[in-house]
Amino acid sequence: MEKNWSEFLMPYNQAVDELKLKFRAVRKQYQTMGEHSPIEFVTGRVKPVNSIIEKMQRRYIREELLETDMQDIAGVRIMVQFVDDIYEVANLIRQREDMRVLEERDYVSNSKPSGYRSYHIVVEYPIQLLDHEKKILAEIQVRTLSMNFWATIEHSLNYKYQGEFPEDISTRLKRTAEASFMLDQEMSEIREEVQEAQRIYAAGQAENKQITNDHSTKERSENQTTKPLDDNKTDGDK
Repeated sequence: MEKNWSEFLMPYNQAVDELKLKFRAVRKQYQTMGEHSPIEFVTGRVKPVNSIIEKMQRRYIREELLETDMQDIAGVRIMVQFVDDIYEVANLIRQREDMRVLEERDYVSNSKPSGYRSYHIVVEYPIQLLDHEKKILAEIQVRTLSMNFWATIEHSLNYKYQGEFPEDISTRLKRTAEASFMLDQEMSEIREEVQEAQRIYAAGQAENKQITNDHSTKERSENQTTKPLDDNKTDGDK
């Protein structure tokens, strides 16, 4: 019997939507408190059917074990500004009561041979269906913006070369990965300066917005209290 992929993937779509909403809410809470948010932005996706089938064949995963043996059908990516933010986000996830951490893989401190860096967390996340609760495995990737840029380029090249990179391309990828990480380290060194500049900018934007709002309110008030000249004419003037 052919697998009903739409029905199978529906809970994974729900899990991704809920996780994105929750992590965006975390970012909003930091901003409301006027503090630096370790979360810059959040994206997510459910693995396409063709990618699932390809991975099943490559990893020899039986269909009946798909839900337990493939941990990244539901994927959420959290981008951060600084390397330290990666570990802060990981700690936030460990402390949450609405999901359970099953596995962590630190490719930031221990990069892959290709140069890939990211922090992977596999969680068990419960979703509520019509008549029961279902626990979904989801992989959360936490990385800096520069790590994400490199990984996106590497992923595109991987489609072209099917993982068999020419030696010169492989060498250049490793070199650019190191350059990307050096950028992250340099930014971490001036983190306090960067955050102070961001606070000043945010305060300036808020002040300008308040001035604009006050000016608009004043204009509306004046328009409401000043009558047109025609309204002040007597019957004899008409």
